[in-house]
Amino acid sequence: MTARATPGPRERLLTAAMELTYEQGLSVGVDALLKAANVARRSLYEHFGGKDGLITEVLRLTADEDEAAYRQAMRAGGDDPRRRLLAVFDWLGEVVEQPGFRGCRYLAAELALTDPAHPGREVTRRYRERLHNLLEQEVRKLGHPRPAHAADQLLLLVDGTLAVGATRPGTHPAAAARQLAEQILDTPPE
Repeated sequence: MTARATPGPRERLLTAAMELTYEQGLSVGVDALLKAANVARRSLYEHFGGKDGLITEVLRLTADEDEAAYRQAMRAGGDDPRRRLLAVFDWLGEVVEQPGFRGCRYLAAELALTDPAHPGREVTRRYRERLHNLLEQEVRKLGHPRPAHAADQLLLLVDGTLAVGATRPGTHPAAAARQLAEQILDTPPE
């Protein structure tokens, strides 16, 4: 049995869609996706049922990768929950300064997918829920009086950091968000 030397059509479509939908948005045309993946239109429909299925799978795959990146950033912060949460903003500071940074894929998807029944919307909703739970879990360890509310606020700071990082490069939004996060986390227990 020989190993496959090049990725198959499914993998090529996913790779092309991950890149192009991030660079150009979800409105990127099917023809551009097919050309970048070097596949026939039939492959798109066989593997994903169409562009909506491809977009949904891209969101699912990247959500898993991005959640893992948040977890890694928190692990880098050590054992202290406060430091772990603030490490997220330190990491985001690096993320938004990377060349080609275009903002949050999931926020962009939520804005672009106007049909509430689009399966990609469910993926983004679950991703945000998992990220919220991850933040809330750490806030609870601090004995914060309102951990769910604090996690809401932290998630708002994450979204803001990613949005400002994309729309106003060089403004260092993660540093400002980190300062606000410190205030949220330092709320005394009731």
